[in-house]
Amino acid sequence: MPRAGLTPQTVVREAARLADEVGPDRLTLAALAARLGVALPSLYKHVKGADALAQQLSALATAELATELTAAAAGRAGSDALRAVAGAYRDYARRHPGRYPATQRPPDPADPEHVAAADRAVGAVYAILHGYGLTDDAAVDATRMFRSAVHGFVTLEASGGFGLPRDIDRSFDQMVAALDTAYRDWRS
Repeated sequence: MPRAGLTPQTVVREAARLADEVGPDRLTLAALAARLGVALPSLYKHVKGADALAQQLSALATAELATELTAAAAGRAGSDALRAVAGAYRDYARRHPGRYPATQRPPDPADPEHVAAADRAVGAVYAILHGYGLTDDAAVDATRMFRSAVHGFVTLEASGGFGLPRDIDRSFDQMVAALDTAYRDWRS
């Protein structure tokens, strides 16, 4: 019999909290079971295994990130929207260092909520780019550019990869300003 109050959703939410505390590489089913106060075999009543947990964690984190990006973009356009969404992306990665990497996992096509969350996240960026006049293939290229730049920055920042004596916030602002310039001067 499953532990009272324990559901697949609570298991995934606790896995997300644990990942943020110990890091995604140390999130194991055994550690999660211990955290939840259940025997490891009991955990399988709520999650099918490590890969299923990773997929569910990805769906949760992607939905959270999409919500934050969408909220940051609301009512903004152009460089203001770009700065707000890039900042929201970075803030999420900083606040959730264990679950942020899960946002990079492709959505499971059999999970419509995960697919919808990924579409919302990309849609927030597409909306910004539309304000720059970038649509169709140009929007795809520009979205990949945004994601590569911001993801690369937050990943390097999280791993301590910026050792030069320069303010990291200033470097981030300069990167976003460079994206703004590139989008304004885009040649299809």
